[in-house]
Amino acid sequence: MTLTAVPASRIWIKNPLAAFTANQLDAAGGLVIEGGRIVEVLGAGGQPAAPVTETFDASAHVLLPGLINTHHHFYQTLTRAWAPVVNTPLFPWLKNLYPVWARLSPTDLELATTVALAELLRSGCTTAADHHYLFPDGLEHAVDVQVEVVRRLGMRAMLTRGSMTLGEDDGGLPPRQTVQPPEVILADSERLITAYHERGDGAVIQIGLAPCSPFSVTREIMQASAALAEVHDVRLHTHLAETMDEEAFCLEMFGLRTVDYLESVGWLGHRTWLAHGVHFNDDEIARLGAAGTAVAHCPTSNMRLASGIGRMAELEDAGAPVGLGVDGSASNDASNLILEARQALYLQRLRYGAEAITPGRVLGWATRGSARVLGRTDIGELAPGKQADLALFRLDDLRFSGSHDPLSALLLCGADRADRVMVGGEWKVVDGDLPGLDLEALTARHSEAARRLVAGA
Repeated sequence: MTLTAVPASRIWIKNPLAAFTANQLDAAGGLVIEGGRIVEVLGAGGQPAAPVTETFDASAHVLLPGLINTHHHFYQTLTRAWAPVVNTPLFPWLKNLYPVWARLSPTDLELATTVALAELLRSGCTTAADHHYLFPDGLEHAVDVQVEVVRRLGMRAMLTRGSMTLGEDDGGLPPRQTVQPPEVILADSERLITAYHERGDGAVIQIGLAPCSPFSVTREIMQASAALAEVHDVRLHTHLAETMDEEAFCLEMFGLRTVDYLESVGWLGHRTWLAHGVHFNDDEIARLGAAGTAVAHCPTSNMRLASGIGRMAELEDAGAPVGLGVDGSASNDASNLILEARQALYLQRLRYGAEAITPGRVLGWATRGSARVLGRTDIGELAPGKQADLALFRLDDLRFSGSHDPLSALLLCGADRADRVMVGGEWKVVDGDLPGLDLEALTARHSEAARRLVAGA
C-alpha cells in the first residue's frame, strides 16, 4: 500500500477590509499561515507564493495582531460592582475586599479564571498576564489551577507568582490571613518556574515573580525575588506609583519615593514591568526609560478608582516599553482589551491632546508594545516568522454604520467583541463565540460562586 503525504495546512487570511500590522508592512492582501506562524504578509493584490489548503475571506473584517493584556487579576471577576466599594479609592477599596478574597477556594479561582480568559478572548486578546498574590489556606496551588484553565482555553499567558508579606499588624495593608512567610513564597516560586515556564518563540505558559505592592510586601521579599528572577531568567512584576496614597506610604515607611524604592531593592531594570505607573515625575520617567523598565497602562482602573492619569507618551518617548492592561475585574469591571484601548485613547488625549494620541499609537500599545512589556518578540505584530495570533473584527453592527476609516472605527465607535480569534494558527473564537465552551452554564456557576463568596457562605 502506498501512503500519500498529507500537505501541511496553509491558510490564507485573504484581503481584509483593513489591517493593522504594528509595523511598516502592508497586509492589504492578507496573511499566509503555516505551522502556527505567519509565513507571508501580502500587499494589495498579492498572491501566496505556494498553494494554500484553506482560504478565509476577510473582506468584511479588520485584521489585527492578537491583543496582549499585560496586567490582570483573574480572581476578581467574582467581585465586580460590589456595592460597598463602588465609590471608594484604592486603599479603602482594598481594605474592604481583602477579607472577601481571603475566602477564595480552588473552584472559585477556576471559575473566575475561565470567565476572565473567555471574556478576554472574545475581545480579541490572545495573550494575558495575571498577577495572583492571594494564597490563603487551601489555595496554595492557585497558579497551577490557572495553568490548567489557560491550556484548556488555548491562550498564551504570563502567570506571575505574586506574594504579600507585610500584614496590617506590621504596618502594611493586607490582613494577616493573606500574607505568607518569605521561605514559602520563594520555594513555591522556584517550583512553578521549574514546572511550567516555557522559553523561546511560541511559549504558551510563562512564569514571573510578582511581590504585590510597596504597601503589602517587605524589602526582603523584593530583593529575594529579584535575585531569584536573575538566577532563573524570568521577569519581575509589581504595582507601583498607582496613587498618591502609595507615594505617601513609601515616603513614611521607607523614606523614599517609589522609583527610588524600586532601585533600592534591585528592580530598576529591563526585567521589570510595573502596573499603573501613574505618579512619576520628570526625573523618574527618564530613569525608567534609561533602565528599560516597562509600564502596563490600566486606564479604566485608574479612572474607576480616581487614581490619576499616567504619563504614558512621555514614558514611551523616554524608552520605557508601554502596554495595556485591563487590571482586575473588581476595578474595571470588565476583562475587555479592545475597550481598554478605547479608554487609553481618550484618557491619554486628556493629557496630551488629540494629535499626539492616535488610534494607531494606542493599537500599538495593545499589541507590539504589550509584547515588549512581557519581554516577547514573537507576538504582537503581523510579520513573517511571528506567531499566528490574530484578532478579526466585523464592522457591520449598527454602532459602526456611517463610519469611514475602519481602524479608527474600532476604537471610536466602540468595538467590544471580535468575530474571529486565532492563537498559534488555530481558531479559538468563531462567529464571536468560543467553540466547546458552554457560556450559559459557566455564567450560572460563576454567578453562584460570586454570591457565596461575598456572603461568606
